[in-house]
Amino acid sequence: MNLKNYEKKKEFLICVDSDGCAMDTMDIKHIRCFGPCMVEEWGLEQWKEPILERWNEINLYTMTRGINRFKGLAKMLGEVHETYMEIEDLPALEKWVEESSELSNQALADAIREKESIALKKALSWSVKVNEKINDLPFDVKKPFAGVKEALAAAHEKADIAIVSSANLQAVEEEWELYGLLKHVDILLAQDTGSKAFCIGELVKKGYNVRNVLMTGDAPGDYEAASKNGVFFYPILVRHENESWEEFRNEGALRLFDGSYEGAYQEKKIAEFMDNLK
Repeated sequence: MNLKNYEKKKEFLICVDSDGCAMDTMDIKHIRCFGPCMVEEWGLEQWKEPILERWNEINLYTMTRGINRFKGLAKMLGEVHETYMEIEDLPALEKWVEESSELSNQALADAIREKESIALKKALSWSVKVNEKINDLPFDVKKPFAGVKEALAAAHEKADIAIVSSANLQAVEEEWELYGLLKHVDILLAQDTGSKAFCIGELVKKGYNVRNVLMTGDAPGDYEAASKNGVFFYPILVRHENESWEEFRNEGALRLFDGSYEGAYQEKKIAEFMDNLK
């Protein structure tokens, strides 16, 4: 089902991010795919350990968690350039990341056709290899966090459930279907639909009161998407995902339904989220 045909069924709406929130896939993708592919593409094996540790800090464990892959790449290569070795043509990549209206493989390929750039070519090669490695990951390492299925099943009794993800549509659909999660979902919105903020905004237009809408996510981008639309935010805390889902089922969702989410509880959850990513 797409946004155009979607119809509100219940008074409440819960939006759920996929990678790193419902599915335990974010760490594995960065640790096995993104970082190692960067080391290989730019020949950084000599400093592999500290570089990979820093890559994971940027992309997983600080306030830049969930940053666009090309923004994360430009930031990391900038640090490599300053600390370890010269990165040829780095300003071209930094300029494209800063000025491009779309940060995707296709947009990068278009930019390369317009102007030859070693850095842009290597960034595209890296991104393509990352996607290949992610596709090759076995499904048994791409599982939902403990408690996700039970929490969604319980919440679905009173709320419409929407996946709102910036990941690849096919990958999200396959992962959620494999573990029996899609039966608790009313609509799946991924990167092909638009930004998370856009998706939430379009869903709200289907007739929901914003006081009855909540976004569940693990990254600052999820919080920003909720804030832009004036809806509540429930954080899945990095390294505390199982406990977060347990609390969501036993308290967070119930507070949404009984009207006590706003105020002190919402402020507490946001403070915990910010503190966890310091």
